[in-house]
Amino acid sequence: MINLKAAVEAVLFSCDSALSMTKLEQIFEVDQEELRRALQQLQHECQQEGRGVVLQEVAGGFQLRTRPEYAQWIMQLKRTRNMNLSRAATETLAIIAYRQPVTRAEVEALRSVDSGGIVRTLLEKDLVRVAGKKDAPGRPIIYATSTRFLEVFGLNSLEDLPSLRDFRTDELEFESEMNFEPEKGGQQ
Repeated sequence: MINLKAAVEAVLFSCDSALSMTKLEQIFEVDQEELRRALQQLQHECQQEGRGVVLQEVAGGFQLRTRPEYAQWIMQLKRTRNMNLSRAATETLAIIAYRQPVTRAEVEALRSVDSGGIVRTLLEKDLVRVAGKKDAPGRPIIYATSTRFLEVFGLNSLEDLPSLRDFRTDELEFESEMNFEPEKGGQQ
């Protein structure tokens, strides 16, 4: 009999992307309840002090990830670049994330600038994907976020995105905390 928890840890360790519960069930050929217990035990062990990895539920699956406090040493080992996004790329990605599926023309209408190069960059970084073609004249390509987007931002699903109302509410709370009164008509 195998130690299921250890076997799950080994499989997750060897995989560079999140594995869904369905995929794990196929690999181990055990029922979901038994697999879920093994995942919970592993997650509990990874939360203990002195562990370098955590088990996170991201992108609809499970993934072993290094703890953020060890990033500086991992970056030295891997010599990888951070995924730096310009303000324009971040803005475009946010529009795609909140409005998906969306065409490039719809993104450009919101941003008021050409976004072709930025969308191409986001495709190259695998943060967005082609989700098909819109049933409209010219059949424009529609874009949506990718599984990689969920992994990079530590989201399990798009429902985990903060609501746009939260941003406005936080902004209003900040303004009231600071006793901010906008000027009216230039009068003071």
